[in-house]
Amino acid sequence: MADVAEVLTMLVGRSATVAVAESLTGGLIGAAITSVSGSSKAFRGGVISYATDLKQELLGVPGELLRREGAVHPEVAAAMAAGVARLCGATYGLAVTGVAGPEPQDGKAVGTVYAAVCGPGGRIWGRELRLGGSRERIRVETVDEAVDLLSGVLKANIGEHSG
Repeated sequence: MADVAEVLTMLVGRSATVAVAESLTGGLIGAAITSVSGSSKAFRGGVISYATDLKQELLGVPGELLRREGAVHPEVAAAMAAGVARLCGATYGLAVTGVAGPEPQDGKAVGTVYAAVCGPGGRIWGRELRLGGSRERIRVETVDEAVDLLSGVLKANIGEHSG
């Protein structure tokens, strides 16, 4: 599991920043990042777009995509990540959308989660999750998986965009 402090160290080391777009986690990713002393050197902020219409209005997720696929879809996560990076002026955007339960949403089962990172040049990395357990467990595991995805992207791009 990725360590938030390690992710922040990698970001600071390359003079990069991150912003988050959260749906089912309701701010837990931002809280995890800002719990680390010195996080302001790399964390720009975020958007909690819990309501589907805010994904379109604030983050620029295409309305046609939301109408066709619903809010829980890998392309929605990617658009959220790109949107929050643009909105917050961050090097990387990290986004999650999914179903924490207790009921399915948009035809997607509880525990279906999509995470995405948008990096320099608009490159997208994504992860599809099928999580189990309680609503709280799904939310907490989503935070861990999202941070892990960002960590993997940063480790794979060592040396790029360093200051």
